[in-house]
Amino acid sequence: MSDAEWYVYLAVCADATYYCGVAKDVERRIAEHNAGKGAKYTRGRTPVALVASAGPMAWGDALRKERAVKRLPKEEKPAALGASN
Repeated sequence: MSDAEWYVYLAVCADATYYCGVAKDVERRIAEHNAGKGAKYTRGRTPVALVASAGPMAWGDALRKERAVKRLPKEEKPAALGASN
């Protein structure tokens, strides 16, 4: 089994803010956010929609990429994960 099974994803919330996270199954994770079972940050900001994702990659690499994206200015976050505007 490969360790490269993690994805970094960027979701846009209903209030136009971004949420960045890591998951093995991005679509399932977005559904969890929209069901109010995701991160505390997204619970009051539903619905959320997937903007971009990157992967697969190793867990440690995914965490480092997530941290790097979170440090970027808002307007640079989608491009950091390969989204085209």
